[in-house]
Amino acid sequence: MPLLDIVTYPDPILRRKALPVTQWDDHLQTLINDMILTMYAAPGIGLAAPQVGVSSRLFVTDISSGRRPQDLIVLINPEILSMEGEIEELEGCLSVPGFQEKISRAARVTIKGVTRRGEEIILTGEDLLARAFQHEMDHLEGKLFFDRLGKIKRDLLKGKLRRAEGVRGR
Repeated sequence: MPLLDIVTYPDPILRRKALPVTQWDDHLQTLINDMILTMYAAPGIGLAAPQVGVSSRLFVTDISSGRRPQDLIVLINPEILSMEGEIEELEGCLSVPGFQEKISRAARVTIKGVTRRGEEIILTGEDLLARAFQHEMDHLEGKLFFDRLGKIKRDLLKGKLRRAEGVRGR
């Protein structure tokens, strides 16, 4: 099965708000399958469509990294319904490889969306799953994890990213 290329910062698609999914067709199912395989191969615990160059409100996540098939979640056109508490943990991103920062996020999140079969679903995640939901939702809004840092830390990280990009570009 083909693996998709993961788009990395500063690609402009990562900064655009993703468009709602309006068609449930074979193309969408293939995209979902390819995103799941790409997420596992990366390896990662979540992947949003903009991260593979597709402006669609869709993400996949599996905090077990494939160890528990029942943990795989596919959400189309998701919306966060509620957030509670706060937890600060190290966070990284497949689209910002090699960088991690402590990011404050809600500790419990309730989200609704549509499954790949077109059924509406409401899920509540805590701790790592709550973080994954918020991280992937940020991608659908054109935000990256480092946007949640204070200005000084964010500017320092962006400088490191620019230097790393210069090295990769050679």
